[in-house]
Amino acid sequence: MGNELPRIAVVIPNWNCLDDLRECIASLDAQNGVDPEIVVVDNGSTDGSVAYLEREGITHVSLPRNLGFAPAVNLGFEKTTAPAVATVNSDTVLEPDALARLHRTLTSDRTVGGVQPRILSLKRGTSLDPEDPEARIYSLGQTLTADGRAREDGIGQVQGKRGYEAREIFGVCGAACMYRRELIDQLGGFEESYFAFYEDVELNVRARTAGWKFRLVPSAVVWHVGNAAWHTGFDRPDAENARLVARNRICTQVRFMPFRSLPRIAAVEVGAMFRAIKARRFLLTSAGKGAALLRLPELFRIRRRLNREGDPGLAQAWLGESHRTASEVIRHPLPPVGTPPPD
Repeated sequence: MGNELPRIAVVIPNWNCLDDLRECIASLDAQNGVDPEIVVVDNGSTDGSVAYLEREGITHVSLPRNLGFAPAVNLGFEKTTAPAVATVNSDTVLEPDALARLHRTLTSDRTVGGVQPRILSLKRGTSLDPEDPEARIYSLGQTLTADGRAREDGIGQVQGKRGYEAREIFGVCGAACMYRRELIDQLGGFEESYFAFYEDVELNVRARTAGWKFRLVPSAVVWHVGNAAWHTGFDRPDAENARLVARNRICTQVRFMPFRSLPRIAAVEVGAMFRAIKARRFLLTSAGKGAALLRLPELFRIRRRLNREGDPGLAQAWLGESHRTASEVIRHPLPPVGTPPPD
């Protein structure tokens, strides 16, 4: 008694990423200091993923078709019971102490609703060294621009030049993060109408509005290929990405952005349309924006409810934070090789 390892639910959405899924689960089996409760939610894969899960006796839910990231992960939340719940994409590989380090920070402060590791870009077949100064960053947490667009902080930067520190962040990246079960129960998980993209941003906004905080735990490291499943399922994955981002970004902005930001948002959206024309994805991007505009009555009802139940100013306070955090973090360079980074 008293020596039990902390139980952590781990939800893995999967869609035709069998090889990546094997690597992901192997890295979860190698986790130190925790008792993972793993469930894979398969979105109608046709590459043998379900047969592999059945053969290995891995707890899973097999869906008849691709319902999207948000519905799949929410279903995984429902199928698990641990008080802390992590979601990791199937194209991720976790360092052996990643979950334990995340859990330690998550449970150290009752106001922290979610935590994120230092997510590094993974190139399949290459050696993984989290202290490699040439490793590229995928995410050091989500940030917001002044017009309400979300970005992965540090994405594409060389970590030896960028550096990192443990700190509070606007929100966590859905590719690899850990939440309190209490937050998920209170807010109902991800917005399922989003299907994919910006669903983590929208949840971060609602959590911030409700008073929750998020933290980056750079000593916990997860490697991520990025959009592996997406690129297996569409002839033009970038165009489909643009359609969903165009729709879901507007849906998120309407929920919490101050009305004084409308001119700035409009200018950005017009610029996005010109870029869509240049990239030959005008029709799909227009369809995404049009779908969001058709939902305006519903979105304003959601906005009013969030205003009643919480404080949107707690989310708005992070607008434009990407520039400030970048300048701050760069003063904390990567420690010398062999030096454990701080929690």
